[in-house]
Amino acid sequence: MSFTTRSRLISSSNSLFSFHFLSKPFSHSLHQFTPNYIIHDAISSFHNLLHMHPTPSIVQFNNILAFLAKTKNHYTNVISLSDRLEFHGITPDVATLSILINCYSHLGQMNFAFSMLGKILKMGYQPTTITLNTLVNGLCLNRKVSEALHFHDYVVARGFHFNQAGYASLINGLCKIGETRAAMQMLRKIEGKLVKLNEVMYSTIIDSLCKDKCVEDAYELYFEMIAKRISPSVVTFTSLIYGFCIAGQLKVASSFLNEMVSKNIYPDVCTFTILVNALCREGNVKEAKNLLVLMMKEGVIPDVVVYNSLMDGYCLVKEVNKAEHVLRTISRMGVAPDVWSYNIMIKGYCKMKMINEALSLFNEMCCDGIAPNTVTYNCLIDGLCKSGRISHARKLVDEMHDNGQPADIFTYNSLINALCKNHLVDEAIALVKNIKDHGIILDICTYNVLIDGLCKGGQLKNAHNIFKDLLTKGYCLSIHTYNIMIHGFCKDGLFDESEALLSKMEDDGIIPDAVTYETIVRALFHKDENEKAEKLLREMFARGLL
Repeated sequence: MSFTTRSRLISSSNSLFSFHFLSKPFSHSLHQFTPNYIIHDAISSFHNLLHMHPTPSIVQFNNILAFLAKTKNHYTNVISLSDRLEFHGITPDVATLSILINCYSHLGQMNFAFSMLGKILKMGYQPTTITLNTLVNGLCLNRKVSEALHFHDYVVARGFHFNQAGYASLINGLCKIGETRAAMQMLRKIEGKLVKLNEVMYSTIIDSLCKDKCVEDAYELYFEMIAKRISPSVVTFTSLIYGFCIAGQLKVASSFLNEMVSKNIYPDVCTFTILVNALCREGNVKEAKNLLVLMMKEGVIPDVVVYNSLMDGYCLVKEVNKAEHVLRTISRMGVAPDVWSYNIMIKGYCKMKMINEALSLFNEMCCDGIAPNTVTYNCLIDGLCKSGRISHARKLVDEMHDNGQPADIFTYNSLINALCKNHLVDEAIALVKNIKDHGIILDICTYNVLIDGLCKGGQLKNAHNIFKDLLTKGYCLSIHTYNIMIHGFCKDGLFDESEALLSKMEDDGIIPDAVTYETIVRALFHKDENEKAEKLLREMFARGLL
């Protein structure tokens, strides 16, 4: 069945979200924070067991160690407690050492993890499937996927086995390093031979394919798991929704939301966030707001990320007042705005040339204890530069340095552009020299701005020297760079140079666009070079640019 045919099978209507939720409430698979007092109680219980007579079974100690290992950031505590075991003469078993392998893996200490395997063998034990799974997972966790694959082959050749969790780790490891096709090959290798395929394996590959924008392949894999009666999860559907959203196929993405609800699989906050963000990026803020209301109605609590998407959507459609209303409302609802909330608003104000409002919000976030980041400063500096307030922008650059937020090339590009547009080209050149001396790498945008500023400032020779230097150094120049230089030549009546550059850009594989031709044609007509202008017009027509 083709991709197109299958997409028709998914229910769709004029409304993106035409479904009714069933009576079952939404479930949230959020990581639950373990209170400190529970951690302290577990550690106290462990110490109490150590001093009991007779000594309890190692299983009781393992239960506590396993619990602590599952609570993040307590791996060192588990290792320390295991040392206490041996100090008291209590011999660890395979389960104890497997728990330690897991802890060392999460701490990035794979040499110690493998030393635990050595200890298992030295004590006369055989490693269990869980032991081997944990080692493979540790290697993948530390991006040593090639070593994980070699280890897998080595132990399998010696008669040991991995279970679904082990192969899921290998597949996940391959996907994490961008080897999605290799993960697919692994899936085919184990299918029907080594272990039974499960939802985790399929969902992992589907997620990776979607992130690679290979949505048709992800779609095929989804229908394959359905055909094999492997039930998809909220993770499967959320990955597919994300993939089709970034591929610009929002209608297909939304139909997956309808389908998952029809299967009694309930969207979580991540699912909704992806759709709200996609709708907002398309400027469909009304639909995004409706989805947000539905989300809350069904008991899914929106977080600051969802509200940030909504604010960004309002700013995109130039409704910054509504975006500000969202910012003020969520504060009263107990959702704390973060630095990105303020960045979105500051950028929105700057785009609407509401610089004073942006500055006021900037001061507000600082007063509220939210430290501006480089993006915050860059948005504000760009807005100030575009409104001609260069001195204020420069003060902010100094403030960035004072606050430990070093300016980057985007910061300086805004300043250089403003200086050039305000006919302060020499200052722009001095700034370029200064930032190069500080080790900041200039990008092509910097050079485009500088070349354009020099051309318009009557320094065509300097502009051309920079242009030639870029070519010599192997920079990949865009059509925009060529157009700037051609415009500079035409402005000074240097038509031979313009036509020579037009020929060179084609030799370099850059296809002239309508702007390239129009720049030369207008200049030629202005200088009464009508015959040359008409020749280029015919060439434009032949290329389909007219």
